[in-house]
Amino acid sequence: MAMLEVENIHSYYGNIHALKGVSLTVDQGEIVTLIGGNGAGKSTTLRTITGIMKPHEGHVRLQGTDLAPFQPHEIVYRGVAMVPEGRRIFARLSVTENLEMGAYSLSDRSKLARNIERVFALFPRLKERRGQIAGTLSGGEQQMLATGRALMADPTVLLMDEPSMGLAPVLVELIFDTIQQINKEGTTILLVEQNALMALSIAHRGYVLQTGEIVISDTAENLKQNATVQKAYLGME
Repeated sequence: MAMLEVENIHSYYGNIHALKGVSLTVDQGEIVTLIGGNGAGKSTTLRTITGIMKPHEGHVRLQGTDLAPFQPHEIVYRGVAMVPEGRRIFARLSVTENLEMGAYSLSDRSKLARNIERVFALFPRLKERRGQIAGTLSGGEQQMLATGRALMADPTVLLMDEPSMGLAPVLVELIFDTIQQINKEGTTILLVEQNALMALSIAHRGYVLQTGEIVISDTAENLKQNATVQKAYLGME
């Protein structure tokens, strides 16, 4: 049984048919990446998984349980957390307060301090700035904070939407190294990323989304060798 299963999802923005029968699976312990151009439907797929958008057709299942009856905050309680595109931190709160906001779903409050220490171990820079107002952090630090905030919920599945967006190359490498570390510690990851080469370099499998439809799915290594993927997404002729 897949950890996360998206089956024949159709989602709309008004009259716009944004997702046209999208199906994908993420198995326990995997990093699966979803790549595609602007407007392909990548973020819409994540919004549908998290319950922010309700599909007109199809199902999203977490460990076999249909998520349709649940509201977005209830889906977090069930083990799905998202690092949103653009970070969306609480700019007027401190680093520590942002992390505490991410832990609202924890039933065992004794885990709060442990989870904060886990985040600080992953991102020592956040520990150095734990009392700093989040809006004054650099872009890279804000991405670390958004990732750490999602991890505070102890997710079994972590959704990441464009984590490298707007970051300097050295910080992109750091973020992707950390994604691998999070995965090695036991968190299953679905990664949406326009930097397809970086995404495929750390993923186990991948899907290519084009105008709301999955057009290719394969192992990450095979996708890197695929001529269509190379030309369209890896900048190779």
